[in-house]
Amino acid sequence: MILWCDGAHDAAENMRRDAALLAAAERDAGPVLRLFGFSPPGITLGRNQTPARELDLALCAVHGVGWAVRPTGGRAIFHAEEWTYALAASCADPEWGGGPASTYQRASSLVLRALVRLGVPAELATRPRGAGTPLPRSSRGPAAPCFASAARHEVVVQGLKLVGSAQCRTARAWLQQGSVLLGEGHLRIVDYAALSPAARVTVRESLGGAAGSAAAWLGSEAPLERFADALEAELGPSTVRLEGETGAFLLTASGRGLYSPLV
Repeated sequence: MILWCDGAHDAAENMRRDAALLAAAERDAGPVLRLFGFSPPGITLGRNQTPARELDLALCAVHGVGWAVRPTGGRAIFHAEEWTYALAASCADPEWGGGPASTYQRASSLVLRALVRLGVPAELATRPRGAGTPLPRSSRGPAAPCFASAARHEVVVQGLKLVGSAQCRTARAWLQQGSVLLGEGHLRIVDYAALSPAARVTVRESLGGAAGSAAAWLGSEAPLERFADALEAELGPSTVRLEGETGAFLLTASGRGLYSPLV
C-alpha cells in the first residue's frame, strides 16, 4: 500500500486527483490511500446528483464557494474541519480486492482502527441510523446531506455519524472516498443547499443532531499528518509513505510522468 499524505487542494482538483487514482488502479497499479484536505473549503456532490437541483449555484458563485461532482456516489458535503481520504485498488488485488461489501467494510475498518488508535471512541454502525427530522424535499428539491444519516459499516461516535463515505467501482477497480469530521464545518452545506430560508433552519437542526465529530478528542485543527501516522501504524511496515507533491506521479498515465494541477 502507498500512503500518500497529499495536502490541501480545491474541490475540483481533489476530485480530479481521485479520478486519476481510480484510472491508475484500473491499470493494475498498486493500492493507494490518499489523504487530503480542501483549501479553500468547498462542496462535493455524489456522481448521480444534479448540481442545479442540490445547490443554490448563484449563491455559491457570489460567495466564491467551489463545488465538484465526486467519482463516487452519496450526497452533498461541505468540506471544512475534516480529514479526507480516498482509497483506490484493483478488484483483483490480493489484499485490497474483492466485492463491494467486503472492500467497503475493509476500508471503513481501517479508518476506524486509526481513529481508535488516536483515542476516539468510534465504532462501526451495525444498522442504518436516521437523522430524526427528514430533510424537506419537493419533487425538484435537494436530497438530504451526506451526514444526515449513517449506513451500515459507516463509522460513528457516541451514536452520531463521524465518517461519511461512498464507493464506486469499474470492471477492474474500486475507489472509496470518505470524510472524517473534526468540527461543525459540514453544517455549512445547509447555507448553499437549494432550500428556502425556513427549510434551512429545520435542516440545520436535524443535521446538527445526526452528525458528531472527533473534535473533543483531536481538536478541530488536528494536522493531517496525525491521521497519516495512525494509518501507517495500522497498515504495517510494508507501507510506502509519500508526502505532498512527491506523490503526484501516481496520477499520471504512466505512473512516472509529471502531473499538472488544474488552474
